[in-house]
Amino acid sequence: MTDARLDEARARLLTVSDMPGLVVALRETARSIAESDGIAVVLRDGDFCHYVAEDAIRPLWRGRRFRLEACISGWVMLNRQMAVIHDIEADTRLPVAAYQSAWMRSLVMMPIGSPEPSAALGAYWSAWVELDDGTVGRLQALADMATETMVRLQAADYAVVPREPALSA
Repeated sequence: MTDARLDEARARLLTVSDMPGLVVALRETARSIAESDGIAVVLRDGDFCHYVAEDAIRPLWRGRRFRLEACISGWVMLNRQMAVIHDIEADTRLPVAAYQSAWMRSLVMMPIGSPEPSAALGAYWSAWVELDDGTVGRLQALADMATETMVRLQAADYAVVPREPALSA
């Protein structure tokens, strides 16, 4: 069975022509797909994670940068795998200080990009939630679509890079 929200997101992502457009499309579709209290879109910026967009019941970290090693979005990018966290207080991958004042209790963070992740998509819940396979699967599908979009955008950027004419022998 197909999910209409994922179909809508796929249609949006197919029209994206640049990274800012990808960020907007994710911000506007991810929260309903996750059925979460908040989402964040995070871009890798060298050795930092930059929280560039969010849609949440209360502010998260939009505009802030954290070292890759100091946040879960960096962890998923560095380890190239998702993080499903039912209880943020019990997970050793999370820096306790960063989340003490946060309102969320459960989260899923997905890496985006291939072959090296250069972004992440996080979904947050204000209550402790046992995250089901359907929710995680929808978020994985959205992250996969975002990865496909990034690859397409990178290929388009590469196609317009001027090249030196081939030398004839």
